[in-house]
Amino acid sequence: MWQPPWARQIPSGNELALFVGLMSGTSLDGIDAVLVDFEGAATRLLASAHVPFPAALRDELLALNTAGPDELHRSALAAQALAEAQVAAVHETLAHARAEAAGVRAIGSHGQTVRHRPEAGYTVQINHGALLAERCGIDVVCDFRARDVAAGGQGAPLVPAFHAERFGVAGQARAVLNLGGIANLTLLGADGSVRGFDTGPANALLDHWCARHHGRPFDDAGRWAASGTIVQPLLAAMLADPYFDLAPPKSTGRDLFNAPWLDRHLAAHPTADPADVQATLAELSVRTVAAALGREAPGVQRLLVCGGGALNAHLMNRLSRLLPGVPVESTAVHGIDPTLVEAAAFAWLARAFVERQPGNRTEVTGAAGPRILGALYPK
Repeated sequence: MWQPPWARQIPSGNELALFVGLMSGTSLDGIDAVLVDFEGAATRLLASAHVPFPAALRDELLALNTAGPDELHRSALAAQALAEAQVAAVHETLAHARAEAAGVRAIGSHGQTVRHRPEAGYTVQINHGALLAERCGIDVVCDFRARDVAAGGQGAPLVPAFHAERFGVAGQARAVLNLGGIANLTLLGADGSVRGFDTGPANALLDHWCARHHGRPFDDAGRWAASGTIVQPLLAAMLADPYFDLAPPKSTGRDLFNAPWLDRHLAAHPTADPADVQATLAELSVRTVAAALGREAPGVQRLLVCGGGALNAHLMNRLSRLLPGVPVESTAVHGIDPTLVEAAAFAWLARAFVERQPGNRTEVTGAAGPRILGALYPK
């Protein structure tokens, strides 16, 4: 796992503003952990780890996205299993950095979203902050989204505040695109304004279709999608979903864009070649992103891409084609591995909680006002 050459010189002590960020997103591929040093104005990623989900845990977390029997008991057991995987990720990250738990101020743990219904007043992330704090001996901040929803907001996306601090440049209109299970955009205006919203599905449907037909967790570099031909009537039908025409603030997840949603659309195309369906799903992702940019940020000058989709050459190429004149770049070009940006954002949100600073942007989520996000489980 990645480790910078200077990581061995990291002292363990409270004089450093060290935070661990943990993220497991809607792609359900596992836990990304990162150790971040926020000393001064810098944001230095010191070490990271990725812990894949055991197949049984992944299957259960996916199953908990829909109604089923004995959900409370199953959710509690899944939270325990998730916490044990998070503990392994934290320990591995600290080992890479040769850092001690005593030198870490707090862990910011997103948890695993299994329901996201802000229109109904709730969002649910499976987490076990108490067990994580007990096993790691570090303060844990979690349950970040609930306070924003309580204030009338969408509870998502929460990463734009971090994007603004880390990637914003005065005088240049930029957008940051996270291609995770769901795609979300942060719009960083040349005037310093910050907006953001979920555009629609990204890896969640692509990974599902790849697993169904090839037994693989994802379409490596988008090669399978690139081999197919877009099914235009299918694409048109999917693009007609009302979500895409909603004005921000808006957020979504597997509650809407899931296997049954896809199957309903495929019912009208029973003979469609699987590779062509994959090509169509990829096109759905990039078309909805490009349309959102054209509608909400027509003057954008640069697009920075993070999340697992940044490693998908087909998606990146299609975005470049759909956005002529706009450089489309991985956040790696700007100093952060694209697979670690979200984990780093939750380390940042943990720091905001510790410093009693708001973590949301009301112009993004629509909340009634700035709010300190998270709940604390002391070590």
